[in-house]
Amino acid sequence: MADFEKRIVVVVKEKLEIGKAMMALAHAMLGFGAGIISKEEVRLNKYEDVEGNVHNNISEMPIVVLKASSGKIRTIRNLAKENGVSYTDFVDTMSIGTYEEEYALTKKKKDEELDYWSLILFGENDKIRELTGKLSLYK
Repeated sequence: MADFEKRIVVVVKEKLEIGKAMMALAHAMLGFGAGIISKEEVRLNKYEDVEGNVHNNISEMPIVVLKASSGKIRTIRNLAKENGVSYTDFVDTMSIGTYEEEYALTKKKKDEELDYWSLILFGENDKIRELTGKLSLYK
């Protein structure tokens, strides 16, 4: 297995309904991929099958999916922010009504009132391990 200097880790809220968990993960991953880092940083490549079909923009890097409580996700997010680790998060207010309603609802809440559903982290191996090393795999 290749040794990468950086890593991608996903943290999903434990005990969250599977549909909500997948939606939160999809939104956060899309936002992360579109605005946080470059294709080269996460080593997106094309995979080609024997018939010549191309499967584009798949990372060569492993992506670990972990679970944690909303409060723990908030803590990790805040530590990531303090330590310059790239991240994208998704909270409960981002899933209620139209996007205008979601903006307005999110704007009315303090951080401690938000229910964190997912978090994507990207950074140096040591920093990411320090932030997520005690979390369990999402199963």
